[in-house]
Amino acid sequence: MELKIFPTPFDLAEKFAEEMIRLIRESADSGKKFTIALSGGSTPELLFSLLGEQYARAVSWKNVHLFWGDERCVAPDSPESNFGMTKRKLIDKIEIPASNIHRIKGEEDPAIEAVRYSDEILSITQRRSALPLFDLVILGLGDDGHTASIFPGNLDLLSSEKICDVATHPVSNQKRITITGRIINNASRVVFLVTGKKKADIVEKIINNRAEALPFPASHIAPAEGLLTWYVDKESASLL
Repeated sequence: MELKIFPTPFDLAEKFAEEMIRLIRESADSGKKFTIALSGGSTPELLFSLLGEQYARAVSWKNVHLFWGDERCVAPDSPESNFGMTKRKLIDKIEIPASNIHRIKGEEDPAIEAVRYSDEILSITQRRSALPLFDLVILGLGDDGHTASIFPGNLDLLSSEKICDVATHPVSNQKRITITGRIINNASRVVFLVTGKKKADIVEKIINNRAEALPFPASHIAPAEGLLTWYVDKESASLL
């Protein structure tokens, strides 16, 4: 695991944007598809804004395939939609084939959509150990220690045999569709983007492998054959 600490959320987003562009270029140079599972949240929103505004023409996006690690069961034009946010901040500003955008259809029946999206992931990604292999999975960290839509009290999603499954938010009871822990941990690269003082206690427990971190789903993200990097700002790292 690698830990990178930045003074501000903007510095964090800027450095990771540069890293993403480097990875996309390397993939393009080798003639390979580059598959990314994106995250929602304020820090990814800042990242996507930077990519859309400063790096739209920095690379060819034609070999990049965009997926989502999770999605709320809402329409794509809902303000709560992870896809909708990414579309406004990034997709509308880059030249990427429509066939390379693989959104979770949050407006459909969740159980049926989880199966359909699993099949779509399988049809595009490479495999490792018979599981989908993403080149990059971007994750956030919730105030309760959740990541993707794997919440505390629902740790079975970490070891589920399914590629995607239906989750329920513990407070709002909103249905969500999420990739499962085995798929995240099979990726070539997994990156957490974490900002804000509210996350400091959870970050400290996870990074220092404290027993109190075990109920947090994010603490169980540990790619067996991939790279795990935590990009955190000064505030979220304040207890380290």
